Amino acid sequence: MRIFIIGAGPGGYETALAARKHGFEVILAESGQVGGTCLNAGCIPTKAYCRTAEILDEVRHSSAFGITAGEPVLDFGSLRKRKDDIVSGLRSGIESMLGNAGVRLVRGRAVFRDSGTVEVEGEKFPADYIIVATGSAPAIPDFPGNDLPGVVDSTALLDSAELPGRLCIIGGGVIGLEFASVFRSFGSEVTVVEFCKEILPAFDQDIARRLRQSLSKRGVVFSLQSMVQSVEPCAGGGLKTNWIRKSVQESCEADLVLVATGRRPCCEGLHPEAAGIALSDKGAIMTDDRMRTSVPHIYAIGDVNGRQLLAHAASAQGKVALDSILSEISGREKEDSRVAEDALSVMPSAVFTMPEAASVGLSEESCKEKGISFRVLKSFFRSNGKAVCMGETDGLCKILVSSEDNKILGCHVLGPHAADLVQEVSVLMAAGVSAETLRRAVHIHPTLGEVLQSGF
Repeated sequence: MRIFIIGAGPGGYETALAARKHGFEVILAESGQVGGTCLNAGCIPTKAYCRTAEILDEVRHSSAFGITAGEPVLDFGSLRKRKDDIVSGLRSGIESMLGNAGVRLVRGRAVFRDSGTVEVEGEKFPADYIIVATGSAPAIPDFPGNDLPGVVDSTALLDSAELPGRLCIIGGGVIGLEFASVFRSFGSEVTVVEFCKEILPAFDQDIARRLRQSLSKRGVVFSLQSMVQSVEPCAGGGLKTNWIRKSVQESCEADLVLVATGRRPCCEGLHPEAAGIALSDKGAIMTDDRMRTSVPHIYAIGDVNGRQLLAHAASAQGKVALDSILSEISGREKEDSRVAEDALSVMPSAVFTMPEAASVGLSEESCKEKGISFRVLKSFFRSNGKAVCMGETDGLCKILVSSEDNKILGCHVLGPHAADLVQEVSVLMAAGVSAETLRRAVHIHPTLGEVLQSGF
């Protein structure tokens, strides 16, 4: 039985490997690089930059730890080579895994010819099941000057051969803030222009506000509630970004302008209409909770379905889709299918700024909107012995607990290793245990993990 998967990002290639273990013939089509946006132009290369930024900041503040060192000098060319080497090494590893597992990798753009046939570079592939995992692309707003040289998306910024002295970032979401944090550490002057009243609008606003304050102390300039009007060339070189904030015209000059205003599902050239696949008004492939599209044997996972634009969400959705296929073939609902489906409701996310921010579950604002009765357990890194020794005391931990059944509703952390800390709470939430389980669990001392218990 054949499964055809379109897109070799995390959702696509991990599902392909899992399907081979279940004995399926698997064909995986990719028009670009194996690994998708996450590996080639997103999660991995940005984290390579994040690590260099961390080291730069540590050297700059080394005197606080009894070390005498001069001002560090960044070799941007060497940094780019390290980033490219990391990406190419991981990509080669994925290609080897696919080959060793017996997954046929087809290079080229996939096009639906009907509900059971996909064509790639003139070759037609009939399939019993099809999984679309084509990801997303940067969404560029329509404003004058958005196509000028020097107005870039995140992919182009990562490919930039020169470090910009001045960087203007349009958008205060996850992508924009990670680049703001990194390039500020690299020495760039950074301005962030955000339309909403606070950065990270999807995050707990207490965390978002404190992160903005921390980045501001490091020299990042923020302009909130600002509507970008245009970008225009400057007479002496560079670009001028113009916006309106509270009816006042403002602007800044920069060498590069990063547009980081979100992403859109990638369906261009796929011709889903030929297969009868229904799209939302935003161009995403609509699916049910089992990742089925309007055509029962065709599934869509990851960014292309618009549900949760996260690499690990794509991988999790791939497990749900494969479990659904296996259940259909066997004629019975599998227990692990239900578990996988339930797990999608607990989806952690992180922003790898300095300090780091991470979140899972409901925010304080969403609890209030839903009328959920809750209590807040709050603690601070300045009272954590390990954080004090690390010299990273900026941050806090918020855990939201249901007043009715004492279940954990959400966890929001700003501080060192926030993503790792939230991951622990994510496991507890997925298991459906009460906050009492976390309170009673013994944590090693001294560790950052103790901050999760300090609010009880």
